Amino acid sequence: MYGRAVHKFRFIFILLIAYLLLAAFPVAGGQAGSDDPPADVIHLIAEGAITPAMAEYLSRGIERAESESAAALVFQLDTPGGSVDVMNDMVKEIRASRVPVIVYVAPEGAMAASAGAVITLAGHAAAMAPGTSIGAASPVGAEGEDLGETMEAKTKNILKATVRSLTEGRGADAVQLAEEMIESAEAVSASEARTAGLVDFIADDIDDLLEKLDGFTVTTSTGEVTLRTSPAAVRELSPSFIEQLLAILTNPNIVFLLLTIGVQAILIEISSPGGWVAGFIGVVCLALAAYGLGVLPVNWFGVIFLVIAFVLFIFDINAPTHGALTAAGVGSLIVGALVLFNSPSAPGFLRVSVPLVIGVSVATGLVFFTILMFALRAQRSPVRTGRESLVGRLGVVHRSLDPIGLVQVGGERWTAEPVDPGVEIPGGTHVEIVSVDGLRLKVRRLEQPPQGEDVQDVI
Repeated sequence: MYGRAVHKFRFIFILLIAYLLLAAFPVAGGQAGSDDPPADVIHLIAEGAITPAMAEYLSRGIERAESESAAALVFQLDTPGGSVDVMNDMVKEIRASRVPVIVYVAPEGAMAASAGAVITLAGHAAAMAPGTSIGAASPVGAEGEDLGETMEAKTKNILKATVRSLTEGRGADAVQLAEEMIESAEAVSASEARTAGLVDFIADDIDDLLEKLDGFTVTTSTGEVTLRTSPAAVRELSPSFIEQLLAILTNPNIVFLLLTIGVQAILIEISSPGGWVAGFIGVVCLALAAYGLGVLPVNWFGVIFLVIAFVLFIFDINAPTHGALTAAGVGSLIVGALVLFNSPSAPGFLRVSVPLVIGVSVATGLVFFTILMFALRAQRSPVRTGRESLVGRLGVVHRSLDPIGLVQVGGERWTAEPVDPGVEIPGGTHVEIVSVDGLRLKVRRLEQPPQGEDVQDVI
């Protein structure tokens, strides 16, 4: 039965890996030559932090647009910002594209903040929906902290040079506003950006955008191109499964859950070695969490609190303190999660949910507290093996104790003698075992025969 279960788990695991590989390389849905007819415009919708997954999504969209000779690619963007390195890769992809790339900040309420502002300016044409915003592109450190004076000056100067090159054809006001976004974290609305010439259009939706783009001339890596986008066949290119998964892994709530589950699974595997399911789950969860930690602005001081929390949990199991260390571990886990992700210097990123952190931390504490209770119960339970387990059990005198005879306990016969010297106990009498001296039992006569469950002890 166990062997069949293991083979079943392995079969499911192999199927899962195969599915992930197929999803990572969407040949039928992601390459030219599919059953879908060629589109005049490829539409990508990118939301969330700027991550390697978003960069891969953009790169795949540009490849599709070029392979189908599309008239344009619309990259709809709503982002709080992200990695400067990933931003630079995306800017290079856009500027090298042979197909015009239009960056469209939408829908209403969306923003192109921080690195997203630079990506918007990198488009061969840029547009915003009403009620959107752009800017606040001052750089911060990888953990969301302010940069040192020298590093800040270097980074800002490089970014200002980048935005100058991207906006030099848009006029002096656009160049000045772009530099202020870097220097003083200036942010503006869609109408203000349009007035300054920072973007080319304000469009209500994709159809309105394509109508306004029709006849507009842009300069790509191959030269000037006059757009023909109205009317146009538009096809939305969705992110692949792997791209969606990697995007989900940049959610602090998911990263926190993966960290918690991963550590608990590893502890289970260590405490009960021999299996592989718990260890496998733990390794996978921690590996996925590591990706998110590498992308998100993380305060690594929070990791110290997380480590302390699980150390306290383990200590309370191995050296029970009646839950005191478990309570301290819950508090440390809550503080660690909040410190790890809720960096005030990176306000654009998703924040970890406080109710989620408290709920998961309390649940984790209850799990370890339950384990603690089982450990205490095991310590207090009577011994059920060896000679010591005979103490307190009942038996029947098989051969009179005068003073030494035989007593039957369960299915065994033991040499026994009365615990009180000079007392004779006749055969057939029920007795209770008081102590064990080597291979000889010391017993006491029972005045009343056993009743109920105690009868089973003397059979």
